[in-house]
Amino acid sequence: MAVDPRTPCVIGVAQRTWRPGDDAPEPLVMWEQVARAAAADTGADPGRVLGALDRLQVLFCQSWPYDDPPGRLAERLGVAPRDQRSSGIGGTTPQQLLDEAATAMLSGELDVALVVGGEALATLRRLKKAGERPAWSHRDPERRPFPFEAPFHPAEVAHEVFQAWLTFPVWDIARRARMAEPPETYRRRIAELLAPASRIAAANPHAWFPVARTVEELLSTEGGNRFVGYPYTKYEVAVMDVDQASAVLVATHAAADTLGVPAERRVYLRGWCYATDPVHLAEHHDHSRSPAMAAASAEALARAGIGIDDVAHLELYSCFASSVHLALDALGMAPDDPRPFTVTGGLPFAGGPGSTYLGHAVATMAEVLRADPGSYGVVSGVGMHMTKHIWAVYSTRPGPVTPPDEAGVQRRLDAAGTRPIVATATGPATVATYTVAHGRDGAPEWGLAICDLPGGERCYARITETDLLAEAEATEWVGRPVRLAPADGDVNLVVA
Repeated sequence: MAVDPRTPCVIGVAQRTWRPGDDAPEPLVMWEQVARAAAADTGADPGRVLGALDRLQVLFCQSWPYDDPPGRLAERLGVAPRDQRSSGIGGTTPQQLLDEAATAMLSGELDVALVVGGEALATLRRLKKAGERPAWSHRDPERRPFPFEAPFHPAEVAHEVFQAWLTFPVWDIARRARMAEPPETYRRRIAELLAPASRIAAANPHAWFPVARTVEELLSTEGGNRFVGYPYTKYEVAVMDVDQASAVLVATHAAADTLGVPAERRVYLRGWCYATDPVHLAEHHDHSRSPAMAAASAEALARAGIGIDDVAHLELYSCFASSVHLALDALGMAPDDPRPFTVTGGLPFAGGPGSTYLGHAVATMAEVLRADPGSYGVVSGVGMHMTKHIWAVYSTRPGPVTPPDEAGVQRRLDAAGTRPIVATATGPATVATYTVAHGRDGAPEWGLAICDLPGGERCYARITETDLLAEAEATEWVGRPVRLAPADGDVNLVVA
């Protein structure tokens, strides 16, 4: 079959993990190392590949505020791409950049692009603990705010709804209620979902925690494996403080030919789609499902001309079990499907370096697909608080490629509207979903409830009474009638 010369394909990948004691360099050096390794991975002349770069994209770095990330990296690589960019933040970002490059390739705007990123957050944490500061290069002289993509709702600010470990549990608790499973039964299901992923991480040379965990180890709250945001224990949540970097080189089929990239090194991007659910947590109609996951995955698979039964390999974003559960539901797959949901081992075990994890996911998927020629692999990403969703289909088998109708997909999703949020509420309410935050000593500190109000609005509320916190973890509170009372700072309290 003749291949369209503008067809985008991954031609080189690389990733590296610097474990404690490995003397991790600063992020800029990390980026250079994996960029050069990705160029060597193409099987072509590395210098020629890097010299052909039209676009250089560097993922947002939380470890260090460089003044000009792509410019500094280009300087170290000795290249001068005409298009140099720094990215925003989020778990979807690396694949979004690859999708943007692929779209530009199909339209003839560019031929070769590099997406690279990495974090030295574990090193930064060790230095801070020792009372030291990193002596890294090219610090931005201007102090810039963290690039949040959307402001928090005032009611979220009042109720401290900021951290992912607090927000992602509410999806699994809502799903648990929909499935009518007892809390402890569902908590075991979470451990049964994640334990096999830890075994994949144990065999992954790049995994931050290459340790196979049993179901019982994940369930236990002893030995430092405390609850974080109920029902998740520490072993079950993404680990962000890692020293990891990855790079992905993508080119048109014609450019790969020109550069001399062997056919067996090419992994084609066959379909993709990005879509969003509502921004604010309480706005979602149903916290047990993600309409955007279902719509984006369906569009990506349709563009690739396949169904989920045709997919052999999966990398579902796994910052928390809820993102995996909702993805499996969106795909119509059972949690015990024989196909593992991850090729890396997932963010709790392989590591979740800030906004760069999907670079590792794509790199690993490319290696898996090269070893299984002709098969299909799916990669997904999740950003913000279950808001942003991206899906992509890869294969060593080329085929027709057309950009997705993302505008049409989003228009249909937006037609459903959102639930209105009110800042304060007093009197009767019904719990839509909830979680309990635990401190570093393992004890429950407070609970977050999202409540349905009699008029159809939603509000946030805090649970502070010790007896109520214990009850919320022992019984099902979704659907429970409660009474709200006002507290200082526009906070609603669950009092009964």
